[in-house]
Amino acid sequence: MRAGKLDNVIDIMRATDGDDGLGGPPIPGMGPPESIYELRAQIIEANTEEYIRAWGASTERLIIFRTRHVDDIQVGDFIKYDDRDFNIKEIKPIGRRRGLEIRCVARGA
Repeated sequence: MRAGKLDNVIDIMRATDGDDGLGGPPIPGMGPPESIYELRAQIIEANTEEYIRAWGASTERLIIFRTRHVDDIQVGDFIKYDDRDFNIKEIKPIGRRRGLEIRCVARGA
């Protein structure tokens, strides 16, 4: 993986524990998201596909990022790129801890 191809900046975001407002224990994932990593990445593929679903036709914006290897990225996290949020659908390692290929779908699409 060449450093010159990593020409985009992505933020890996994770939801934090939120307060229930009644003094109870924190609720996992209900707090405001926080950035856990800011990474340089290469966009491998970005497209929009249309699917026929039970409720009718829908479109999804798919994007694949390639970045250096980082531990602790989970499918429950999301990526903020170009003022849009993308849910992580799949994380594939490249080689032995060399890089990651992160497949995402735009939120709200």
